[in-house]
Amino acid sequence: MDPTLLARGLVLGFTIAAAVGPISLLCIRRTLAEGRVVGLASGLGVATADATYGAIAAFGLTAITDLLVDWRRALGIVGGLFLLWLAWRTFRAEPGEAATTTARRRGLPGAYLSTLGLTLTNPMTILSFGALFVGLGIDGGNAVGAASLTVGVFLGSAAWWVVLVTAVGALRSRLTRTWLRRVNVASGLLIGVFAIVALATALVPA
Repeated sequence: MDPTLLARGLVLGFTIAAAVGPISLLCIRRTLAEGRVVGLASGLGVATADATYGAIAAFGLTAITDLLVDWRRALGIVGGLFLLWLAWRTFRAEPGEAATTTARRRGLPGAYLSTLGLTLTNPMTILSFGALFVGLGIDGGNAVGAASLTVGVFLGSAAWWVVLVTAVGALRSRLTRTWLRRVNVASGLLIGVFAIVALATALVPA
């Protein structure tokens, strides 16, 4: 491992993960409603997707990048529809027993895979990594360097989700059912807005 590239990848992963978006809202809501473990599993799904796209950018896999760009409309539609479904479920979710039942039915693998899929259906993620690598003059150079960047991106992204979930989890015991219900409604509405924007971007010709 190259310590310098590992550190750069860590900073990049942390920075990109910290950007506020629908996934952040989803992880916050899950942490409040279902606990830190579910929230962390959701965050690790995002970190895995970030590392996957980071690896594509670091290893210079242009064929895969071109394919993702060509399919960006289809991926945007799939991701937007999934976000709409999540927005509806979140808006209607009741705190307490209902949330516990949902978490038990979905389980940790479901929490992980749902955010993994949502992040992977956003081709802008890989473009962001590619642009940052070029803009900051970061080049894996070889397999070891690219691997160092990839691991750094995963660790940086995962670190952000640990920080966020820990902070949000500390507030969980202080929120009443009324406030949890408000969180669900607000999160559902905001995720719905992100979904509409994603669908509009994918469907309207550039």
